[in-house]
Amino acid sequence: MYDMEARHIIEALRSGVPSRAVGQYFSEARPKIMKEISDRLDMVCEEGKSSGMVISGKYGEGKTHLLNTVFNLAHSNHMVVSYLSLSKETPMDKLYLVYQKLIRNTYLPKRQQPGFMHELEKISANSPVANEMLIYALKHLETDKLYYLFRSYLNTEDADEKFLLQADLEGDFMANVPLKKIYRRIFDQPVKYNTNFTKTKHCGDYISFMSHLFTQLGYHGWVILMDETELMGRLGKKARLNAYRNMAQFLLPERCPEAAFSIFALSASYVEDVVEGKHEYENLAEVYPDQQEPAKTVLDLLVRAPQLLPLTKEEINEVLCKIQDFHGKAYGWTPNLSAASLAESTQAGGYLLRTKIRAAIEFLDQLYQYGKAGRTTVNELGEESFEEDVPVIEDF
Repeated sequence: MYDMEARHIIEALRSGVPSRAVGQYFSEARPKIMKEISDRLDMVCEEGKSSGMVISGKYGEGKTHLLNTVFNLAHSNHMVVSYLSLSKETPMDKLYLVYQKLIRNTYLPKRQQPGFMHELEKISANSPVANEMLIYALKHLETDKLYYLFRSYLNTEDADEKFLLQADLEGDFMANVPLKKIYRRIFDQPVKYNTNFTKTKHCGDYISFMSHLFTQLGYHGWVILMDETELMGRLGKKARLNAYRNMAQFLLPERCPEAAFSIFALSASYVEDVVEGKHEYENLAEVYPDQQEPAKTVLDLLVRAPQLLPLTKEEINEVLCKIQDFHGKAYGWTPNLSAASLAESTQAGGYLLRTKIRAAIEFLDQLYQYGKAGRTTVNELGEESFEEDVPVIEDF
């Protein structure tokens, strides 16, 4: 009987495409950094203390896998998770574009698909959650636009208006004039902003608002995972400096949204290629001589980011043994190999963990399909034997 979940795991590992399911089942490696992350998640859940961190690593050494592991850990703690990769379409120097992608890739605990707007539809206009969110929008944000917008959203009965207001909350910002018209129509009152909202300056209000909303809905916090951070290096000089300023809103505790924890995954070569190679500290002093913070602190965090070291031989063997177990479940056989035999099969796969894993799966595929792999053969499915000129490696 084939195990379809195991089949999914093997196919995900074979393709090299990061998977949340793989992160769930392969989470034992790198205990030190996982302990630090777990402690930080506990601080968010128990004390509401926000923070962020940067991790770095070489290509193929497991940065994205680590983020997927944190994804599952956060959901087990009843936390909301947003996961996105920075790109040309989602550059860190334009926070309003990052916000759009964040909201579209936000997962409620135990949900396989993104989305949370159905939770907003359950909030009635006079409920405690609604009153708390309106007070928060009025008193704790830089602008009061979200007060007028959310109050309109809660009270309108017009489907088209509801759609426009919801789209705004998701990052498709509507102009100030139509919002004022909607509010006046509903409440017969004019809108008087304390500060005129612009998406390039005040998008941080939306991030803070959503983080507070998640806690009011009963979730234990918001975990924000950002991959491919090294793509910031392709931006122009001033855009990169603005990107560092925006990162501060997710990394520095005094600037983070409420009850939030963020991780940026960065290529290990970024410091050498960009921070040092493009003279970022000098650029910062030149462009913003009197306002170097918070970008300077973010640069310091990038430089000091802990690097994911290659797995030890013992950790690799643990991963390979688990792969062997999943392969057997996935295809209904018993690959009774020693750890040393399977590890030997990965030597031609190079030094990257990703390629070692794929080499091991290919080795198991050949044994399963043909009864032999390279110079190793099996007499009966799962029982290994060797040609005479090959040293025998004892099984466990």
